[in-house]
Amino acid sequence: MNKRILLALLWSISSLMAIGQSMTGNEIEAAANTQLDKGIEELMSFMKIPNIGSNKEDVTNNLNWCIDRFKNLEFNTRIITTEGAPLLFAEKLLSKDKKTILFYLQIDGQPVDSSAWDQPDPFTPVIKQRTTSGNWVPIDWKLKSQTDPDWRIFGRSASDSKGPAISFITALDIFKQRSLQAGFNIKVIMDFQEELGSPTLAEAVEQHRDLLGADMVLIMDGTRHISNWPTLTYGARGIATATIKIFGPKTPLHSGQYGNFAPNPVFEAARFIASLKDPNGQVQIKGFYDGITLSESDKKALNSLPENEDSLKIRLGIAERDQVGGSYQESLQYPSLNIRGLRAAWVGKEVRTIIPEEVDIEIDMRLVPETPGERMLLLLEEHLKTQGYHMVDSIPTAKERSSYSKLASLSYRLGSLPFRTEMDSDAGKFLNRAMQAVFGTKLVNMRTTGGSQPIAPFVRTLNVPAISIRIPNPDNSIHAPNENLRVGNFLEGIMMCLAILNEPL
Repeated sequence: MNKRILLALLWSISSLMAIGQSMTGNEIEAAANTQLDKGIEELMSFMKIPNIGSNKEDVTNNLNWCIDRFKNLEFNTRIITTEGAPLLFAEKLLSKDKKTILFYLQIDGQPVDSSAWDQPDPFTPVIKQRTTSGNWVPIDWKLKSQTDPDWRIFGRSASDSKGPAISFITALDIFKQRSLQAGFNIKVIMDFQEELGSPTLAEAVEQHRDLLGADMVLIMDGTRHISNWPTLTYGARGIATATIKIFGPKTPLHSGQYGNFAPNPVFEAARFIASLKDPNGQVQIKGFYDGITLSESDKKALNSLPENEDSLKIRLGIAERDQVGGSYQESLQYPSLNIRGLRAAWVGKEVRTIIPEEVDIEIDMRLVPETPGERMLLLLEEHLKTQGYHMVDSIPTAKERSSYSKLASLSYRLGSLPFRTEMDSDAGKFLNRAMQAVFGTKLVNMRTTGGSQPIAPFVRTLNVPAISIRIPNPDNSIHAPNENLRVGNFLEGIMMCLAILNEPL
């Protein structure tokens, strides 16, 4: 062959590789399988580093691990200092002419109660297989001849969200090993206090908007649709929390001496709680659902997902569902109000025959873009007033106690803001092309998720779309004891990340 022709052919091949069009769907699957065991080893090693966001030592140790890992991947790294925990930024810029994707990785995890886990230490991950009787038993997977996709990795942050982070890192490793380039510039932001509500993220995004600038944000966090198919989610509900304190007598009273005379605040609290929802689960706070509409096309898209309401109720152990929205997916498009905790006096072995002095009601509200948290909290306070309560800022004074029969205080916290990206956006079309090249029609597009993610600062400040790449199995027990990640989901996570890196933008 003529040398000039050969060089031209080689240049054409290298150019094709450089834009990311280098792997078929079958090659992506084969590459992920080849790297699976190494990826599992790295995930389990990473999970051994405790990652409670309120612990400075944990944050530092995870930060240092991430710095070393991304430097190994030939990324430039930079620590973004904040008033709280630092953020880590990493980037690999291929060309100013190329578009850029910003990947968001959550590195911290929820606190643990080791006594509630079915293993000695939640930060010492174990792989388990399910027996015919339905029990999960530990195995030495390295002694097995073949990795079983139904094995599970148990430990804190297996699914939320070190597993997804290592899926992404493993995909980057495969591209590096094969001397491949993505079809776009890559930026990565790593958050070490997501479980604390990412308290400094919004300000950091505002201060570093040029550094973080991108054409879209992809969130490597969140649980899949209940079908456990590869899932893309285009929005998340925000969250606001409130503590309502219902006051009774100024000190606990003997129920024998003062029963029938001193009102028990638990009964008043129960009546207030009952006023929040009707028997069908509809919130009765005036204006709670204002501004929300679902078009017929929205409903059609929501109800086209592969799920069955009867089987979902069986899985959850409930006989009836709240009647908010016409289906499970529709219900996620509305704000929710939840009683997440109650406290009054003592129970169990410490129970006492008293009339308690106060009742604490802990509330969380999940928000959608049409229902900002400030407004919803004002509606909650107004509802308290319509129920006859006089509001106080702290402990009622003697004059207030003698003047008002119903006394309450309200404190609150605004957490993550809601966001939503249109499913037919350019970002959505790009991701669907990438996923369909590997998974065909076995793909779920969800309009929103019920949970919250701290992504609104990117959407609002950078003015870019954001979409969540969902990898973990839906029965993963995140935030709870025995959190786990199905090995087959981890494998498909690597494939999902490879598909994205492989797709031209």
